[in-house]
Amino acid sequence: MPNRIFLSNSEISLNSFSENLMDNNDAILTFEESIESYFENEKKVAALNSGTSAIHLALILSGVKSDDEVLCQSFTYVATANPIRYQNANPVFIDSEKDTWNISPEYLEIAIKDRILKGKKPKAIIFVHLYGMPSKIDEIVKIARKYKITLIEDAAEALGAEYKGKKCGSFGDFGIISFNNNKIISTFGGGALICNNQKEKDKAVFLATQARDKASHYQHSEIGFNYRISKVLAQIGSTQMLKLHGNIALRRANNQFYLDLFKGIKGITFLKEPNDHYLSNHWLTCILINERIAGFTREDLISQLEEDNIESRPLWKPLHSQPVFTKYKYYGGNISDGLFKTGLCLPSGSNLKQNDFERIARSIKKLL
Repeated sequence: MPNRIFLSNSEISLNSFSENLMDNNDAILTFEESIESYFENEKKVAALNSGTSAIHLALILSGVKSDDEVLCQSFTYVATANPIRYQNANPVFIDSEKDTWNISPEYLEIAIKDRILKGKKPKAIIFVHLYGMPSKIDEIVKIARKYKITLIEDAAEALGAEYKGKKCGSFGDFGIISFNNNKIISTFGGGALICNNQKEKDKAVFLATQARDKASHYQHSEIGFNYRISKVLAQIGSTQMLKLHGNIALRRANNQFYLDLFKGIKGITFLKEPNDHYLSNHWLTCILINERIAGFTREDLISQLEEDNIESRPLWKPLHSQPVFTKYKYYGGNISDGLFKTGLCLPSGSNLKQNDFERIARSIKKLL
């Protein structure tokens, strides 16, 4: 059997810097500076062990406490919402809109008005740039400012994506990026909290390093966390940042490959930029399959690819439908549910080679 083609991998090697891994005491600072440089030094960055940790610290810095409410995009990975419960706060889930598949500004404002009427003004909003596609940022930011609610931007999947020429991750009061193994660049696990000033970064780093007070002995006046990235992974990250633009080009080329492959096939809809204001990194190429028009189902395509040892997967199951979250309030219609029922993520790794594309094409053409 041929080697398995995975959904999303980045090429990464330790060879180029393994000799110096343990010698660089400034590795974390260097990594943070490389990310800050990417954001044109307009932001301060705290490098952490995961994007989930970054969301948790963003909630703490936003003042979210027990029984507070946080508005959260429903159509996303569970890590977006889990930190809300870490704070014993309550998520309020919001449906998507059909253009970008991200949080619906219409339902977002409906939810805010309704929660305020019920005496529960939300403490924060978490919105996501799903699969690397920027959200309707102008509308979301305008709503957050109108109601004076802290805005947390989950750009875990969107490093390299832009909206109106500005980088995703830089629009919120806090931004989140991820360097997990399947992201566009990887540190074998890691993430970052994007802050607007040094004071916020310093507080995040303090909390991420067990909240140790300034003293000659170990003294702690606050609850802290073991959230800081390691020096080893930070050094990997600095090397990976040099590959970011190349990996974006590869992911966008993957997307074009699928556009060409499915050209003329009716019943297939791609997640694509609504207009020129949007630039997706196309972290994953995603499609919707209309069974009635296409003549096959999402499950048919998954099975065909699996038969040829090629990984694919359905789109995220909306969080308001997840067993752990069904008791929480949801505002919206059935957009995100419909996306889940008919949507598929196709193999989109930066490490795909010509023979991989040929295998994928042969497999899909068997079904077509």
